[in-house]
Amino acid sequence: MSMSASNPRLTPMKLEFPQSLAVYDDYAAAQRTVDYLADHDFPVQNCMIVGTDLKQFERITGRLTVGRVALAGAMSGLWMGLFVGLVLSLFSTGTSTGTTILSSMLFGLLFFLVWALIGYAFTRGRRDFSSVKQVMATKYEVLVEHKVAAQARELLAGLPGALPNPFE
Repeated sequence: MSMSASNPRLTPMKLEFPQSLAVYDDYAAAQRTVDYLADHDFPVQNCMIVGTDLKQFERITGRLTVGRVALAGAMSGLWMGLFVGLVLSLFSTGTSTGTTILSSMLFGLLFFLVWALIGYAFTRGRRDFSSVKQVMATKYEVLVEHKVAAQARELLAGLPGALPNPFE
């Protein structure tokens, strides 16, 4: 057996022979269960909350147009140019600080503007919207190591609603 497999500190996302203690519909309920166990001196380092039944959600935030893409590219370029200009001005000796910062901002604006428009042109209208994506679990399972599973179930028997009804 390798050294990392025998040391739980080196493999924090693994339990030895995990058993399911309970499955919940929200993270707060799973967290409440582990917190209850911790409050009753249970060795919670033998627990793990695992998000299961993953789903990807995509929230549409707006419509993309050439103007919006150009504006976003230009603004990103201005900020990046400002940052680069400030860094360059720390090390430049021949030109004024203002000239260095302004020229960096102008170069950044032009570069990012062109790059954003080229990227948008390559989509050919297949994705004319902006969005944010998130992967979320729809179930949360509390796992415990086999050697303490019975102790965990005994403790949770005292917490009303801690173990979901298996007949629902």
